Amino acid sequence: MHKISAQLVCRTATSADAKNVAQILISSRKAFLPYAPSPHTDAEIRSWVETCLLVDCDVTVAVVDNISVGVLAVSVEDGISWIEQLYIDPQYVNRGLGTLLLDELFSRQQATFRLYCFQRNSRARALYERYGFKAIGYSDGANNEEQCPDVLYQRISSK
Repeated sequence: MHKISAQLVCRTATSADAKNVAQILISSRKAFLPYAPSPHTDAEIRSWVETCLLVDCDVTVAVVDNISVGVLAVSVEDGISWIEQLYIDPQYVNRGLGTLLLDELFSRQQATFRLYCFQRNSRARALYERYGFKAIGYSDGANNEEQCPDVLYQRISSK
């Protein structure tokens, strides 16, 4: 694990971040979600990040010493903000980066937030629950690409 230096910032991702963002998604999923392998190749994920994620979502990266080590992607649909992706480079987990990214998001947006999380992802679920997300639905995973049971969370921001 790497020590977090004083050179830690959150900023809006640009197309120049596509390669690093994709690598964070790929490596984090492989390290922490072995029960939900991606149905897509690494090349497909890289292409999707560049042509879809960075185009269709508000993407924030956590940057340590000029290296992207965390990513948070949010979309808006029917007035609901959806957290589409929140992943941290495996070498930087347990350093508060997920907290930093969520704090940054919630400082900018007062909204109703929703997200899906795999039921077995206890670390992520604990983080979201600490932020006041409540489970509002469970599924057997039949409707997600990984076919892995998930939980739908919601957080209503106080105004």
